[in-house]
Amino acid sequence: MPLSRTLHVVAVIAVIVTALFSVLPPAQADAGNLTSDQRLEINKLIHQYILDNPQVILKSVQRMQAGTQQKSRQQAQANVAAYREQLINDPDAPIIGNAKGNVTIVEFFDYRCGYCKQVFTTVQELLKSDDNIRYVFKEFPILGPDSVFASRVALALWRMDKSKYYAFHTAMILNKGALPESRVLSLASSLGIDAIALRSAAEAPEINKILARNFKLAEALNINGTPAFVIGDELIPGAADLATLRQKINQARGS
Repeated sequence: MPLSRTLHVVAVIAVIVTALFSVLPPAQADAGNLTSDQRLEINKLIHQYILDNPQVILKSVQRMQAGTQQKSRQQAQANVAAYREQLINDPDAPIIGNAKGNVTIVEFFDYRCGYCKQVFTTVQELLKSDDNIRYVFKEFPILGPDSVFASRVALALWRMDKSKYYAFHTAMILNKGALPESRVLSLASSLGIDAIALRSAAEAPEINKILARNFKLAEALNINGTPAFVIGDELIPGAADLATLRQKINQARGS
């Protein structure tokens, strides 16, 4: 059982104990005044109550979890505004679309994420149909070492030759199957990119710092999966459909 759930069960049991103490005479309500027989009887009552009413603890844990999740979502939404500058104006984050667009979309993604691959065609359609969107990519490799290497290479390419980033990004997202180092560099070579220079550039310490900032930002926004979008002051987790993204864009534009 997770620690948070265990602690909450303990709290529930404490409430039960308090209720039982409340029916004792005042002189005996202090645990220090209980006889060994009374302690034994209370333990039996608690044990039997839990056996007879397991749903009470379950419901209490579920309410606690729902409340915690709601608070986390609210804090994450508040942090969108607090971290807005880092979200939309990070000079190290790849950007496509209209650099002067009147709305910015930020996407946290992983090249090996199946949902990121699914939503990619939606993003392409959105960008084709709306030429006033500024699109920011936040490399967020959470699916293992291959994902980390892919993101490192992509960020290295952005630093080396911004004009080729989106073509490489597209090839990586559309790739089917695994993305080992050899495959990543092969995709780069197929686009006329110097794979040896790119491999070397991917080891730059600055790239570690970029990824660390992205992870810290994701943590502040309670993003623990991909994809996740930020549009205006709203966080949209998951592979949102075209209608949802357009609705959020219109809201961000105030229309």
